Amino acid sequence: MYDLVIVGAGPAGITASIYAARKKMDLIVISQNIGGQTIWSADIENYTGYQFITGIELGQKFREHLDQFAVEVKEGETATDVERIGDWIRIETDATTYEARVVIIASGRLPRKLNVPGEDEFRNRGVTYCATCDGPVFAGRDVAIIGGGNSALEATLQMMKIATHVYVFEATDSFRADPVMMDKARTSDNVSMFTKSKVLRISGDRLVSGIEVEVNGKPRRFDVGGILIEIGSSPASDFVKGVERNNTGEIVVNCKCETNIPAIFAAGDVTNVYAKQIVVACGEGAKAALAAFEYLSTKPKDK
Repeated sequence: MYDLVIVGAGPAGITASIYAARKKMDLIVISQNIGGQTIWSADIENYTGYQFITGIELGQKFREHLDQFAVEVKEGETATDVERIGDWIRIETDATTYEARVVIIASGRLPRKLNVPGEDEFRNRGVTYCATCDGPVFAGRDVAIIGGGNSALEATLQMMKIATHVYVFEATDSFRADPVMMDKARTSDNVSMFTKSKVLRISGDRLVSGIEVEVNGKPRRFDVGGILIEIGSSPASDFVKGVERNNTGEIVVNCKCETNIPAIFAAGDVTNVYAKQIVVACGEGAKAALAAFEYLSTKPKDK
């Protein structure tokens, strides 16, 4: 029986782990990786203390900080079920079952899919959801980027340096990315940007060779060797039983990161907290760990 199990090792989960370790709590962390969505980010210019750092570098800094406290991390495991049973929490994973007095859900978000023909067939064969992870594979090729927010434009700025040509497709009538990013993309000779664009299908043989898009009501084919889907994400919260969620699936928490179920806390992008930013997730992780410690201090351990 652990004091605390933390599900997720992105910015929220890692910060919660560090704060909990400093409180001498008996804890483990369950996560597929260290860093979460941070390692998907190319250039980070708004994280306090660093004028510039890549997502991979910041993820490594997170890991190094975590290692200072010798926190046990079950890396490569995925939580499949979290449920309160009496006065304790049961956490099932794809490998085993854990028990804890409290749990912090910091599982982050999962990329949204287009749900068009060819998407699943060509996943990891030209279709990707992470420009930072897979972008270099498409160096010297024409690529398509789907989306109109900051993540899509971040991918555009990254790919326009290494791809032959970058086509950017946004479904609505305007892009939503920061103006600075838009200006950089629009002034590039190898970037073409389209609004009112609906992806119809992805095609290829063994690998992706093209994408069919309806642009302003007319279907067009674009020959591309890579497709980067950047249309947002959804909270990874389905495995937590009984917690209140909002209409987008985010776990509802109060200012102390408490859910509607005692002993189940949540932090970061999986929650309804305002602004999905690395620095915000870190702060929420710290709050969750402090609140969990305070909660346990009111509960005799032998019960």
